[in-house]
Order: sequence, then C-alpha cells, then structure tokens
Amino acid sequence: MQLVEQIPIACVKPVVKIAVALLGLACLHAEQNSIRKLDGTTITKAAAESFASKTLAAAKVTGAQIAVLDRGRLVWYYSYGVRHKDPVLPMDRETTLWAASITKSVFATYVMQLVERGEFSLDTPVAQQLRQPLDTFKSYLETATELVKDPAWLTVTPRMLLSHTSSLANFSFLEPDKKMHLHAQPGKAYRYSGDGLNIVQFLIEQKKGRPLDQLMEEAIFNPLGMSRTGMIYRKEFEANVADRFNENEIFLSQTRRFPARASGNMTSSAEDLARFASALLTNKIIQPKSRKVMLKPQVQIRTLHQFAFAENEPEGEEAARVGLAYGLGWGLLTKTPYGPAFFKEGHGDGAQNYMICFEHRKACMILLTNSENGEFAFRPLLETIFGNTFTPWEWEGYAPALIEAARKNR
Repeated sequence: MQLVEQIPIACVKPVVKIAVALLGLACLHAEQNSIRKLDGTTITKAAAESFASKTLAAAKVTGAQIAVLDRGRLVWYYSYGVRHKDPVLPMDRETTLWAASITKSVFATYVMQLVERGEFSLDTPVAQQLRQPLDTFKSYLETATELVKDPAWLTVTPRMLLSHTSSLANFSFLEPDKKMHLHAQPGKAYRYSGDGLNIVQFLIEQKKGRPLDQLMEEAIFNPLGMSRTGMIYRKEFEANVADRFNENEIFLSQTRRFPARASGNMTSSAEDLARFASALLTNKIIQPKSRKVMLKPQVQIRTLHQFAFAENEPEGEEAARVGLAYGLGWGLLTKTPYGPAFFKEGHGDGAQNYMICFEHRKACMILLTNSENGEFAFRPLLETIFGNTFTPWEWEGYAPALIEAARKNR
C-alpha cells in the first residue's frame, strides 16, 4: 500500500492561511460578479444583463437604466437601448431621463430636512401658514377659488398632502370645472394627488422666497454629487438627455421640463437615484428619526387599484397581503419576509419608472425608461434580478391587461 507523504507540522499554518486567503479572494470575486437577491440567492451580473436585455427588447422598451443597491452600495448598473434616434445615440449611465412622480419622494425627503431643522411644520394647516388666502396668489387665482370656500380646507395640513390623504383629486385639470375640490373629509382616506404636493412646494417657496429647483439643488443634489439631476432642465444636460418614445417606439418629446414641480418634473439618472437612496438609507441626508417619520404609515390602503377604473371598486387581496400603506411621499409595504419596504413609481408620456428599497438590507432596485412600454418589463426584471415578489402588481397597474386598460382611459 502506497503511503501518503505527511505535511510537516511547521507548514500547516501557512498552508491554512493561504487556503483561507484564496477562499476569501474566491468569495470576493464571486460577490463582485453577482447580485445577491432579497432571499440570499444570487444571479451573475452577466446573466442579469442578458435577462434585462432580452426582457426590455421583448417589451419594445426604447431605452432604460437599471441600478441595484445592496447594503447601501451600488452593486450593479446597466444601460440599455437608445436615448435618441436620427442619429442613434445610446443610453448610458450619464443620460438624464424624466423621473416623473419619483420626484414626489425626493421632494418629501427635502421637506423632512426642513422639518428636522425646525423650519417647517407638517401639522399646522396650510391656510394658517400662508400669509394670505391661497386663491389670492397668482398661481392659484383660478384653481383654488372653490377650495378656499370649503370649511374643511382650513384643516388640511402638509402631512395630509404628502400622504395623499387630503381628498384632493390628482390634478385640477381632471375636474369638470378645472378647479380643486375636497372630495371627502381630509385625513381619512388615500386619494393620490399631485396638486397636493405642488401646494406643499408653493408653501415652502413662499416661506423661503426662492424657487424649489434652487433649494433642492443646494440641499440634496449638489451635496450628493447628483450632477445629472435637476428639478428643471439645465443647459449642462443638453449633450446627454433622453428623448421619450411611445408604445410603437416613435418619438414623442424631448425631455425639457419647466418649471419646477414637486408633483413630477425632476429629471435624473438611475445612478443618481442610487446615490440618493444610499444616502437616505445610511442617514446622510436626514436623521434616522426623520426617516422613521417619513416612512411611518399614515394611511392603510385597501383598494384594488391605485387609480380606480370604476367607482366603488372592491378591496384588493394584494393590499392586505403586503400591508400596503402610504407614508410621506412614499408608498409602503409593511408586511414582507425581509422587513418594511418603500417604493415610488413614475408615470409620464414616454417615461415609465419604478424604484423600491428594503430598509433592513439597505437594498434597492431602480428602473428608469424613456418608453411608454417600460411598465411591461418591471415585474420580470424586479422578480428575476432582485427577487422582489412583493410589489402589488395589480394595485400598481403593472399587469399587461391593466396597462392596456389604463392607456384607453387616458
């Protein structure tokens, strides 16, 4: 029988050290080349890129940016498609896109900066904080005339407006008389309202005496190095800004948003939003207690859809299953196996976007597109690459049949 040569004892420790070092390098290499999903399983970055490319192409998405964070760090970024046609210019990580309603969540974070400095009150009614009635300001001479006649207006607070519980409609131009109205007792139920966010913006601009684009540039975008982000279009974006395209990938519009609107005029990039999300999760832009206030459920949501297709829609099973709620500027999932999550979608003509973050893991996925078809790709991308199976797809309207139905109702 052949004897195995023994390793000298003196050599054992160095061998073990080398083995451990090699194992560490192997683990680091594997980590650098893979994305860890919410459940701890992984997908290689090459596989994620291949899947994203096929999914976006199948959905006829003209261009997209995707970013994934884990433990507060950007771990994967991918650009797809084009930002401009004739001539063809590729989408890249420096391209700025219309973020649409993701603006609301970034704005709400700015509001919390003011609150923690004692410069703004969430619970003092708006009417008390303004120096004169809302309908006497130039911006609201027409749209606020009926609103100020309603005694309930005197009870509406910034907290209600940020949590979509004021009972205002989404926008006054959707009302039959093109004016703002309260449709229920303020503070009691969820009703999405872009006008509500714009009123908070107006109040802050009146207090500060400066436009919101300047305020947020100084408070958030510049400190975080978000050079591709602005509340209005800026000249420095011109060389690399995404045009927007319809469902047939035909040009709709250039992305040049004016003026600043808290309801949805921000342009940004997925990488810039990753910087923002990382800073938010690691307490670099607001304190933990301020984030806790912002992400505290203000209202539980039980509706079947975010934007009802019919009056008196039944309650949705999804909402109860994930503990759907709304905080200040953010939608919330309060019941997931991986702890609470906060999210925001962005809908616009030729701009469909989504971002979601899980607090405990400091893990996020951000998707920006310059296409009407972006929503068709969200679910497979979020489930396969990030392991997010908790987004209430029907409530969000991300099922293909619901996307088509929503298009008909526009």
